[in-house]
Amino acid sequence: MSNLFGRKEPPKPPPVPAPSFPRVAPLAAPAPIVPDVSAPPPDMGIDPQEWDRVLHWAVVEALANFPDSNALERNAETLQKIHKCLTELALPDVSLTADDKQLLERQVIDELFGFGPLEPLLNDPTVSEVMVNGPEHVFIEQRGHLIQTSVKFDDDAHVLRIIEHIIQPLGRRVDRKTPMVDARLPDGSRVNVIIPPAAIRGPTITIRKFSQKKLQIEDLIQFGSLTSQMAEFLRACVVTRLNIVVAGGTGSGKTTLLNVLSNFIPDDERVVTIEDAAELQLNKPHVVSLEARPADPDGTGRVTIRELVVNSLRMRPDRIVVGEVRSGEALDMLQAMNTGHDGSLTTVHANTPRDVISRLETLVLMAGIDFPIKVVREQISSAIDLIVQQARLRDGSRKITKITEVQGMEGDVVVLQDIFRFTEKGLDGNGKVIGEMLPAGVRPKFTPRLEAAGFKLPPEVFMAGGFDAHPPAPPQRR
Repeated sequence: MSNLFGRKEPPKPPPVPAPSFPRVAPLAAPAPIVPDVSAPPPDMGIDPQEWDRVLHWAVVEALANFPDSNALERNAETLQKIHKCLTELALPDVSLTADDKQLLERQVIDELFGFGPLEPLLNDPTVSEVMVNGPEHVFIEQRGHLIQTSVKFDDDAHVLRIIEHIIQPLGRRVDRKTPMVDARLPDGSRVNVIIPPAAIRGPTITIRKFSQKKLQIEDLIQFGSLTSQMAEFLRACVVTRLNIVVAGGTGSGKTTLLNVLSNFIPDDERVVTIEDAAELQLNKPHVVSLEARPADPDGTGRVTIRELVVNSLRMRPDRIVVGEVRSGEALDMLQAMNTGHDGSLTTVHANTPRDVISRLETLVLMAGIDFPIKVVREQISSAIDLIVQQARLRDGSRKITKITEVQGMEGDVVVLQDIFRFTEKGLDGNGKVIGEMLPAGVRPKFTPRLEAAGFKLPPEVFMAGGFDAHPPAPPQRR
């Protein structure tokens, strides 16, 4: 029997452990947004299925040069061997141009050392998330919209090999006994993996990419996430050392906003960041970054967010920034805010400022201490000064929908007062959300604290309609 290249195949050669390769299927849309580099351009005259076989053949031939393929390391010597092998590779009946050979070499290296068919998606700056739902379905989030791509894996084993490439450098493991793991890519992008039997339809990968560009407040203003007046107000609140909670749903942009707000912290302050998976990118000279870690296979070595929060209090922090509170560490965070560590920032999953209070009540009770609910609410109302509500709207855009002051207690109820709010008015012809960000017409109770810190905000900033009818002068620092 002859193979693709017209040569007789030997009778069942010994199997060579080779990575698999992506199969390319055409996108339904005539002009796909996602660049499909898993196959060469059509004008090169190579059929996609034939290209797949060429890629597979090249990977097998490249691996044949290494006796122990499991111990491959990406270094200059290894890359030179692969380059020489592919340069000398004879492909009868297949004509490859110089561009074809360059693409072939890049894809072979991606399969051996990188993330295989996901590599072009991870290298695309317009892609913010990559979601692998088994070998046949790969989705991305691009410009706020979910899109199914043409990228496919060969089988479940191929997906598992890419997962191994991701978690192995971090010392993490995933198997049938521990089918879930959190990890991160070398650029800091967050990765979640879940495999069978917990994932019924095959191994699932979710990658939230980090922007290579560190966003500044000017970028968020340009994106329409907030107004310049709101930005200056938030800057005044951070510098004045108010305790701020950023709230929102999954994918609403909480961490991005927390990053931006953290960069308002003065350079002469010591900041301790605490995260479950390191995502914050503070451009500050004096930052100590702490990260929780899961238990080792023998059950030891686990470090929780709560333990890190308690430990951070002994590290002489000027500010404590917790990436997200989701359990009993909420109690320790509130106690830190109430005992001299003002100016702290954190995020929490909640849909409205009122839900933030309820959510924090629940998290505090998860600490295992049976507080009366009124005591919990008093702790919350005295610790938190400001809630910034972030949301992802119907058109995929992310906006600050409310900036709300926590004013204290009236009886058993925590009093909240909106300072700014976003009012949605519908959709335009392109499906974009139409709305306005306007002040609520109320000056915050902590205005004297802002003024004592040197910020004099004109009354017009807080007047309803003030943005339109009477544009305020830029806030001044005394």
